Amino acid sequence: MSTHKKRDYYEVLGVERDCSPEDLKKAYRKLAVKYHPDKNPGNKEAEERFKEMAEAWEALSDPQKRAAYDQYGHAAFDPRTRASSGGGGGFHDPMDIFGQAFGGQSMGDIFSSLFGQETESGGSSRGSDLRYDLEITLEEAVNGVEKHLTLTKPGLCGECRGFGAEKGSKKVRCTTCGGRGRVIFSGGIIRLEKPCPTCKGNGESIDRPCRNCGGEGRVNQTQTIQIRIPAGVNTGMRLRSSGNGEAGHRGGPAGDLYVVLNIQEHPVFQREGDDLLCEVPVAFTQAALGAEINVPTLTGKAQIRLPAGTQTGALFRLKGRGVRSLQGSGVGDLLVKISVEVPTRLNAAQRAKLEEFAHLCDDNVNPQGRSFFERAREFFG
Repeated sequence: MSTHKKRDYYEVLGVERDCSPEDLKKAYRKLAVKYHPDKNPGNKEAEERFKEMAEAWEALSDPQKRAAYDQYGHAAFDPRTRASSGGGGGFHDPMDIFGQAFGGQSMGDIFSSLFGQETESGGSSRGSDLRYDLEITLEEAVNGVEKHLTLTKPGLCGECRGFGAEKGSKKVRCTTCGGRGRVIFSGGIIRLEKPCPTCKGNGESIDRPCRNCGGEGRVNQTQTIQIRIPAGVNTGMRLRSSGNGEAGHRGGPAGDLYVVLNIQEHPVFQREGDDLLCEVPVAFTQAALGAEINVPTLTGKAQIRLPAGTQTGALFRLKGRGVRSLQGSGVGDLLVKISVEVPTRLNAAQRAKLEEFAHLCDDNVNPQGRSFFERAREFFG
């Protein structure tokens, strides 16, 4: 560490003095990943921050050391006051502390989880997950449906059954790692041990790889998969089909298949959560006089009664005619929105009757229009 005055340990980790041990650990792990020397090669400032955080974490993660620090500050770890303060011994290597904070994993495992590196052992590895975008109708989403999906993906080699070797072939020591199964890479201030890229950590290779798959243990295959889509699904939802992703390398477990759903637009209904919305046009005579009208549902026709004077935008609710909840908490409703249709083509007799009707109308016939123009007059003075 540099010779300048030490910062407060709580300030170094960005936590309050009364923070819980769990919050303390979260804060250290987040900062340790950010400032780790292997993520900041050649950055001396990051390296110093990393050491400073390791020292703060070691002091505050131990209840006895934390109590001593809270009472005596940095003096708790000074050799001259250590005996009386109970602060314990000095500080350890920052890299050891880093490993302890991540559950005692090996350095290779820590970097695998932090930086997305894939570890393999025994020459095999898990197959990759796959994504399949599937479009279904609204009716299928509401009622549920079974689908058959056809896709081409790496599957288990039929010749070697996934092991990648010709029958009767022998295993020989890997020349890259000398049979250790692991190789060492230098980076920053540490040396990182990783699985051998040639033998995939097995330490051995096959003298006669399978001719059908080239030693991979898998070949491209076209496969049909059946999947059940439950009632109530919606656009964007993912369904997992376990083990139907890519086959693993050299006998490793298969990945999973994720089916991402998209619901087609419907010519009649719109979906709003578990409810369905349907806009129904009615003649202005039906809206004015009142009428019983038929409306569509996903299971057939239904009837609703329009009271006299029904206006455009009026909503009528049909209980239980919507979508079944995916969580099993009931069924949504069908909302019928009324749109009053104005005639566009009138013959002479129809026009004459409408003109006669218009002469008979006064402000009481159209109260909404009268109210609007009264407000408008007030607004414009």
